Amino acid sequence: MSGGEALRRAVAAALADAIGAEVTAVFDAPPLRSAMPYALVEEAQLSDWSTKDMAGRDGRVSVVIHDAGERPERLRGLAERAEAAIGALPSALGEGWRIAALTLTRSRIVRQGERHWSALIEFRVGMLRSN
Repeated sequence: MSGGEALRRAVAAALADAIGAEVTAVFDAPPLRSAMPYALVEEAQLSDWSTKDMAGRDGRVSVVIHDAGERPERLRGLAERAEAAIGALPSALGEGWRIAALTLTRSRIVRQGERHWSALIEFRVGMLRSN
């Protein structure tokens, strides 16, 4: 399993545990249709971060939570819990991949249109894979 796949699965599982009961679904690709609220784990943007004896990846992982309503009150709560869940990911991701560094880079809520709000949560991640 690639580092990106291990990270995406870990983030999706953390979101399902933290907010899964309150959202329609946690997707790992944009849905064709879905009732709101729902969460989307975007493809991680990763680059090489290898050492002499370990494969490594460095980059960003983003989650977007979509919701509908007059105000983003429910979305704020979902975003806070999602941010905390991602920030508390265990270091072991599986198949030898481990998180070496995980830092929140940005979190914001944006109005997408009439009664449509989105929360963006982005983390910088450094991962290493033991051989």
